Amino acid sequence: MSAFRLAIELAERAFGVRIVRPWAIALLFEQQHLRRFFEYFEVDCVFDVGANAGQYADMLRRHVGYKGTIISYEPIPELAAKMRTAARSDRSWFIEELALSSQKGTATFNIFAVDQFSSLHSAFTAEVRQFEQQTKIVRGITVNTDTLENEIAKYQSRLGFRRPFLKMDTQGHDLAVAMGAGRMLGEFVGLQSELAIKRIYVDSPTYEQALEFFRNHGFELSAFVPNNAGHFPRLIETDCIMFRARPSRQSPCACR
Repeated sequence: MSAFRLAIELAERAFGVRIVRPWAIALLFEQQHLRRFFEYFEVDCVFDVGANAGQYADMLRRHVGYKGTIISYEPIPELAAKMRTAARSDRSWFIEELALSSQKGTATFNIFAVDQFSSLHSAFTAEVRQFEQQTKIVRGITVNTDTLENEIAKYQSRLGFRRPFLKMDTQGHDLAVAMGAGRMLGEFVGLQSELAIKRIYVDSPTYEQALEFFRNHGFELSAFVPNNAGHFPRLIETDCIMFRARPSRQSPCACR
């Protein structure tokens, strides 16, 4: 921990306040909104798809106050191993070294210079040139893929959750992940997905296409969370948090 961060934490404990730097205001809003959302919808399981090193799970535990089950998916072996180490002290956190997609199989996963940009997609820098250095390919690895539909069925029979929440941050692949849920998508009480206002990846959907898909499957907007700190005034990407406003048009699943 840096001396600066330690000083902030000590000050927060001493005065009973939380110190938020300007660039982190959106993060604070996200945390407070998720806290209220999880309580309101009684979320009992989070599918954390595109977990990287476990930042989202850590945020849920530390800042949202969520104590239920988290299932994190990350195909990069080093990052999955890092999460498994962290999860040893958290019995409700499960780690899957797996890429979720629209079908089961194998695929080439592109690892970029900044691993948070890594994706099943190639980089598309025509719209966002400032990410050219971050999205330079370091290497490609072969990863296993599976569908969210299969993973929900596997874990529901094991854990018995009833009110799951879906978080996706898969760098241009969120819509394919959602499609891979099939009829099970309607069983989520809510979801969080990264929307591309400016596309960074080849063949990634526009934010309009993504929102249309989610709305057609019974979800309505609860919040937008900008996540492009450092690129003001341009909005590059934003997270959307949505809730299931109407029953799925598909057949019910075993989650009920």
